[in-house]
Amino acid sequence: MSDIQQTVTRKDVDGVDEAGRSAHQTVREVHTRSSTDAQSTIVNIVWFIYAVVAVFLALRFVLLALGANAANGFVSFVYNVSRIFSAPFDSMFSAKSVEAVNTQSVIQPSVIVAIIVYALIAWGIVKLVTISSRKANI
Repeated sequence: MSDIQQTVTRKDVDGVDEAGRSAHQTVREVHTRSSTDAQSTIVNIVWFIYAVVAVFLALRFVLLALGANAANGFVSFVYNVSRIFSAPFDSMFSAKSVEAVNTQSVIQPSVIVAIIVYALIAWGIVKLVTISSRKANI
């Protein structure tokens, strides 16, 4: 994980001040350096990738539930990107749709399942990466 190193330097100085009196001064300097190892970087990358996937899937769920216009550029972009991640789960449940005058609202529970499954996969990868450091510390 992250390694924080702190170096403390103490310097005592004896001398005479402007009035001719004897003076003693102690100077203490603290230097802190932080370094991140490869394991922390991998863990952070895994969680970042999961967060991006989960955000796209959550947006897909909300936009479908609200019956967003698929012809809109942003909605189309979200649907196209999130389709890659929701495709393995799409046939899991039958989608429930509600039609209004101009919109069709669709509830896809498979998107929620996808978010949970991807969270478990990310958690498993993080555990595999961090398990070696726990054995080394024992």
